[in-house]
Amino acid sequence: MSVALLALALALAAPGAQAAGKKAVAKKTVTSSQVKRAPAKAATHKAGPKRKAQASLAQRRTRAATRRAHVVAAPAVLSVGQKMGLHATADPLALASSVALVLDQDTHEVLLSKNDEAVLPIASLTKLMTGLLISEAQLPMDTPITITQADVDTEKGSRSRLAVGTTLTRGELLHLALMSSENRAAHALGRTYPGGLAGFVRRMNAKAAQLGMHDTHYVEPTGLSSQNRSSARDLARLVGVAYDDALLRELTTSPRYEVEVGSRTLQYNNTNRLVKSPVWDIGLQKTGYISEAGRCLVMQAEIAGRKLIMVFLDSAGKFSRLADAERVRSWLQASPRHGGHKVANSFATNG
Repeated sequence: MSVALLALALALAAPGAQAAGKKAVAKKTVTSSQVKRAPAKAATHKAGPKRKAQASLAQRRTRAATRRAHVVAAPAVLSVGQKMGLHATADPLALASSVALVLDQDTHEVLLSKNDEAVLPIASLTKLMTGLLISEAQLPMDTPITITQADVDTEKGSRSRLAVGTTLTRGELLHLALMSSENRAAHALGRTYPGGLAGFVRRMNAKAAQLGMHDTHYVEPTGLSSQNRSSARDLARLVGVAYDDALLRELTTSPRYEVEVGSRTLQYNNTNRLVKSPVWDIGLQKTGYISEAGRCLVMQAEIAGRKLIMVFLDSAGKFSRLADAERVRSWLQASPRHGGHKVANSFATNG
C-alpha cells in the first residue's frame, strides 16, 4: 500500500499533470476577466450609434468636399460691350456702365456721354417700343388674351409666373410687361397685334425708322434676343417720345401691381426700385438684362429743376445701373447748370 501511494504521488507531480493544472487555472482566469470586462463592453455598445453617426457625418463632408473640388466653374459670359472693349473707356463719374448718355429733355443739351454711338443688345428696353405701339394702336385694353405655348421663351429659358392657359386683359398684360418686364406678357401682346407677331415686328422697325432711330433693329417684342440692338442716342429719342404717352408714364413707374389668376392673386413689383425712392422724381423708366446686354436702364427724371433723359447700357453688376443713376443725380445736384462732358468713344465701329 505504501508503495502504491508513493507511485500515485509521483504521477501527480509529473510535468503533464502540472501543465494541465496550469491550463485549468488559466482558463478560469480568462473567464473571470471576461466577466469583469462585460460592463465596459456594454458601455461601448451604447456609445456605438453616436460614433457611427459622427463617422457618417464625417464621410458625407468628405464626399461633399471631393465633389466641390471636382466642380468646374462655368465660364463667365461676356457682354457684347465687354467684347468690344467699351469698359476700358474712362469717365469723370467712374460709371459701371460702358455706355451712358444724359441730356436735357427740353434743350437737348448733352450733359454726359460715353460711347453713346455704340450699337449693343438692349434686352428688355425693347418692351418700351412694344408698349408704345400697343398704346398708339388704341386697341381695347379690356380684351382677354390667353397665354399660349407660343409665348414660352425657348431661347433663354426664362421663368414666368404666367402659366400657359392664363387669361388676362390686354391692359393687364401691358402693365406687367412695362412694370415688371414680364416676357410672356410682352410676347402675347405682339402675337395678338393686328397682323400677328411678324407684322408687329415689322411695325417696331418701321416706328424706329420714323423716329430717326437709325442704329436700331428689332427681331421680337421681349428683348430676350440679343439681336434686338440700339444705341444710347436712339434710345434717348425713344424715351422722349414714350414720355409723351400718359399711359406709358403711368405703367412704367407703377411700384406694384396685382392680377387675379384663377383663385390666386399674383403680386408683381417694379424692376426698378428707384421708383419707390422719395428722393427721385421719375416720369418714365425701363430696365433690361440679358448676359449679352449687361444691365441696362433708361429713365426720364427731374433733377435739380431740370427734366433729364438718362440712358445706361452694359452695366456690370446687379445694382450698378442704379448706382450709376445715383452718381449722375449727385453730380447734377452739386452742379445743376453743368455744361456737360463728352467722353471720347473707345471703339472703331458701331458693330
